[in-house]
Amino acid sequence: MCHSQKLPFTDRDGTMCGRFTLQTLPSQWGQLLLPLLEHWEPPAGWTPRYNIAPTQNILAILDSEHPGRGTLDQLRWGLIPSWSQDLAIGSRMINARAETLLEKRSFAGPLAERRCMILADGYYEWQKQADGRKQPCWLAPAGGGPMLLAGLWEVNRRATGVPIRSCTLITTAANHALSEVHDRMPVVLHPAEAERWIDPRCKAQEASELLQPAADDFFCIRQVSTRVNNVRHDDPECLAAVASA
Repeated sequence: MCHSQKLPFTDRDGTMCGRFTLQTLPSQWGQLLLPLLEHWEPPAGWTPRYNIAPTQNILAILDSEHPGRGTLDQLRWGLIPSWSQDLAIGSRMINARAETLLEKRSFAGPLAERRCMILADGYYEWQKQADGRKQPCWLAPAGGGPMLLAGLWEVNRRATGVPIRSCTLITTAANHALSEVHDRMPVVLHPAEAERWIDPRCKAQEASELLQPAADDFFCIRQVSTRVNNVRHDDPECLAAVASA
């Protein structure tokens, strides 16, 4: 569990920063995942993650043919559209704005047919301070434990000649509490919304209406070590709390 801190200055660069965590043990995922999965078993070889970055494989629940039920699998983070011949495009498509999904060629198809949820228990933002420094902050559910972030997935067969499944995280306008850190936030889906999100009978327009900011009291904010700045660091020290300036 983290503790909220008052943060004095905001850096608004238009996108959500691209790192998150999943340190919660699989034994604690059950209550959240069991109602959503056709089959449940902990992923083989899973280890806690403290600094998940774009282009890495992440855990996601993919939609299936069975209404309200999905499958747990791994996807490459950074959506590679089916028409692209370049893997590098994924690094520029780690987020998708909820407000424009229906208008974008790369996202309209997945919104209609390939929705997913990314498993996480917190994410990072870098907030610009009054002295120009960028202070990493960890934003996590106030009650602890995992959450389901809305996403879209795609299959690309052109970039390498073999199928690559990739995904993007959907963001929306930040709620009041988080707006002091950043003007965007990932979309968190609660259980009833999650079942609807992965239901193939849910049409694109209806699905887009589920993409709302979390309540002001859902997240708490912790300023953490700059160790997280280096993607090679993936250990508990990334979450070490630091005193507010």
